[in-house]
Amino acid sequence: MLTEALPRKANRAAFLESDRIRALDLPQDALLLAHAKSIETAMEAGTNVGVRQACTEFLTATSEFYRTPTCGISVLAARPLRVREDWASELFGDYNPEAMLIRGWMRTAVRKEITSFGTFVSTLCHEFCHHLDFQRFGFPDSWHTRGFYERTAALYHHARGTPPKRLFWMAVPGGRWRIDWPRTNRGL
Repeated sequence: MLTEALPRKANRAAFLESDRIRALDLPQDALLLAHAKSIETAMEAGTNVGVRQACTEFLTATSEFYRTPTCGISVLAARPLRVREDWASELFGDYNPEAMLIRGWMRTAVRKEITSFGTFVSTLCHEFCHHLDFQRFGFPDSWHTRGFYERTAALYHHARGTPPKRLFWMAVPGGRWRIDWPRTNRGL
């Protein structure tokens, strides 16, 4: 995961505020965990309709907790694959702030297999955090800052019922940051 570079002038203060907010309040009950398990069960059944319904329930509960309008969800089939001469990329999900709509793809791009539950829920939490940036924090944009990734990780681990990991960051050229995965996974 790579952060975006600090904007030159416009929105610089909001970008820095997003980077500063590293924690996210989390529900004290297991409601999101129960909804995440419903998503997992629906994914095992393999139908878009069931996954969409389970995601809708997860997003409704999450939006109620954060006191934001509920965003919609569109669960689509195979992820879009963009191929160039020397690289390829897949789109796992996205968020449209004007429509307050998350799109998530539940099948892999090449083999068209059901994506892993962890990947799908991670994408759902990531896109919901974009929704929070606009609806709860009032940011004019939703940047991939260290704070954004920290908030996303907190929501993901809470929803999965897994222990949170401390993220360790490394500076890279251009004023950007990336997660130091070996150090993060060792927890040192």
